[in-house]
Amino acid sequence: MNGWLSVLWGELALMSLVLFGLMGIDKRRARKGRWRVRERTLFLLALLGGASGGTLGMFLFHHKTRHWTFRLSFPILAAAQLLGAAYLSIQM
Repeated sequence: MNGWLSVLWGELALMSLVLFGLMGIDKRRARKGRWRVRERTLFLLALLGGASGGTLGMFLFHHKTRHWTFRLSFPILAAAQLLGAAYLSIQM
């Protein structure tokens, strides 16, 4: 695998881990009535490659599942990111 493809897959994995963790933290804070992570921050991290982790965190922690924007956009972004990275990997 080319060096930049390794970086791409690593970036997707890192951003997914970060967003997965933030989904769990935000859910815990929501239950305790504490300071929350902004929705725009969650969406930005999803756009920057973390949509897979965000999708997993959303359903695992049952967080933001009532918001249609999250339920629709996170899985679509995750599929696009993974399929795009897989396509680039196959082409190289």
